[in-house]
Amino acid sequence: MKRAEKARKIEAILDELIPRPPIPLDHDDPFTLLVAVVLSAQTTDEQVNKVTPALFAKASTPEALASLRVEKIHELIRTCGLAPQKARNLKGLSERLRDEHDSIVPAKIEELEELVELAGLVGLVELVGLVGLVEPGPRQKKR
Repeated sequence: MKRAEKARKIEAILDELIPRPPIPLDHDDPFTLLVAVVLSAQTTDEQVNKVTPALFAKASTPEALASLRVEKIHELIRTCGLAPQKARNLKGLSERLRDEHDSIVPAKIEELEELVELAGLVGLVELVGLVGLVEPGPRQKKR
């Protein structure tokens, strides 16, 4: 048995023994998860899950969210902590995704890190890497 085959078998056994925990933030795709994670800073997952249905009804894609005024985004998320800053961050993040990434959440960790740094988010890269939405970079280990 080759090393790569052994690694795949070990990974399958570990996935069975230690399943990935469910994501507590309601989302439909990588973009809505990204938005929910932005909103989760300084507030509870429960509060984020109360806010996101109305937000996603108005804007569940980068194009739609980028087209909203910051004031409208703020109105939709006002019960989350730091809502004014989060509204600006969400608009900017959506515009960058639309303009620079064809409205697709990057699959490469380096590109995601760049977006995250510009949005002022901390811990997002680790969360998204853990849920398997992106390929881990050289600083992250793949489980």
